[in-house]
Amino acid sequence: MSLSGIGDGFAEVGGIALRAAATIGDMAIFTWRTLQWMLANRPRGETIWPNFYQVGVLSLPVVALTGTFIGMVLAVQTYSQFRQLGLETQLGAIINTSLVRELGPVLAATMLAGRVGSAMAAELGTMRVTEQIDALSSMGSNPIQYLVVPRFLACILLIPTLTIMADYMGVLGGYFYSVKILEIDKFHYWQNSEQYVGTFDLLSGVCKSVFFGGTIAIVACYRGFHCSAGAEGVGRAATASFVWSFVMILVIDLLLGIILDALYYTLWPEGARMFG
Repeated sequence: MSLSGIGDGFAEVGGIALRAAATIGDMAIFTWRTLQWMLANRPRGETIWPNFYQVGVLSLPVVALTGTFIGMVLAVQTYSQFRQLGLETQLGAIINTSLVRELGPVLAATMLAGRVGSAMAAELGTMRVTEQIDALSSMGSNPIQYLVVPRFLACILLIPTLTIMADYMGVLGGYFYSVKILEIDKFHYWQNSEQYVGTFDLLSGVCKSVFFGGTIAIVACYRGFHCSAGAEGVGRAATASFVWSFVMILVIDLLLGIILDALYYTLWPEGARMFG
């Protein structure tokens, strides 16, 4: 490879790094402005209630269905390994712990990133392309206050609620498949679940979902606000919103998992539990 080719490769990598740094900085400023407007001015009811309806009520069926099948799939995948060890009655502990701490919040957030986040990015991208956002600015209204803050509040308030719904349906799905199909003893199933699944597990999952909701809203709104022209630009904004939301959900889940585990073992050093 010639020196010019090596130089072009370094230049391309450097350009990617510079664009990534500029995007991260721009998104951080966008997030800060959203938080400023959220704290400084209470959104009006006519702007916030439709977003609550879109994010919360219309997402209930898909979240409930997702949670149910998460629990059933966990039962199917773990039963054969536990049966080989003679630990079938411990199935409730691993299913419900995995649900409330990890799989419920993460998969519910992933589904909502696809349903809610992509819709937000496409809607705001269309408004950017048709210059409706510019029209709001020209009339003296702040687009972030009017368009972003209600969506941000809807996500951080309702996605945790939807996560609890996904957990509940997952517990029911896992119970149904384990007890009714696999014929595991019902008493021991619930006894082991109660023994190993605690309040901290549920609260840690809900805590994660608050951050997931904020991430989905910020990424979706940012991509919609910075949408390129044309129908292709709107499609790219919706796709990028889902992809980057999913990646950031996984990164945040890893970081929060480390922090929450450290917090748990700091507060209850003697309380290390099986499957904890």
